[in-house]
Amino acid sequence: MSVTALLVLAAEEAEHTPIAFYVGGGILAGWGVLLAAVGLARPDFPESDGTAKGLYGLSALLVIAAAATAILSG
Repeated sequence: MSVTALLVLAAEEAEHTPIAFYVGGGILAGWGVLLAAVGLARPDFPESDGTAKGLYGLSALLVIAAAATAILSG
């Protein structure tokens, strides 16, 4: 392969697409809407402290994942 072809391939490889961010952000948004709907429908949601901590943890992981995909996708 010529040097030019290698440079073109390297440039194409270096391009970042925001698809991962769109997926991660969409999942996070859907999770937020789902939690809001369940919270409005059931005033005692979540019933226990353990469930609440699990939901907080999952929500935090989704936020971190969405932020990471935003940073990595450029």
